[in-house]
Amino acid sequence: MRVLLPIFFLSCLAFPAHAEEVGCVSTTFRGLGLLNDKVCVDSFRDPKVGGVVCHVSRARTGGVKGAIGLAEDTSDASVACRQIGPITFKGTPKDGENVFRESRSWLFKKLQVVRFYDRANNTLVYLSYSDKLVEGSPKNSISTVPIMPWSRPAR
Repeated sequence: MRVLLPIFFLSCLAFPAHAEEVGCVSTTFRGLGLLNDKVCVDSFRDPKVGGVVCHVSRARTGGVKGAIGLAEDTSDASVACRQIGPITFKGTPKDGENVFRESRSWLFKKLQVVRFYDRANNTLVYLSYSDKLVEGSPKNSISTVPIMPWSRPAR
C-alpha cells in the first residue's frame, strides 16, 4: 500500500486536461441504448496554452464489457483544435507534452493528445494517437493552430 500511494499521487500530478462530453451517437445496436457502441466527442482546453480549445472524437465499445469497463476500445480517434482567444503560454510548454490522456482498455491502452510547436511556422500542432504497453497503433490524427493576433470583434 505504501508503494501504491506515491504512484497514485504522481499520476494525478501528471494527468493532463479534463474533458467535457459534447455528445455521442450510436453506431451499433446492442439491445439497450446505453449498451450500444458509440462515437463520442469531448472538448478540452490545453492546460498550458490559453486561447485554444480542442475536440477529440473516438469510438466507445458498448455491450456488457463496455458497461463495466472491461472492453478494449479501438484506436480510432480524431482531434481538432482551434484558437478561440488570445494565445497565452502558462509556463514553458514542451514539445511532445501530453495535453489529454484517456484509458482505452481496463489496463494497458491509452488515447493521448500531445502538443508540438512548429517554430518555423509559428504554429501549434496537436497529435492524437493510441499506445499500448506491448504494441501501439499507427492510427493518428493531427490538428494545427496558427498563432495569430487576436482582437475582439466590433459590436
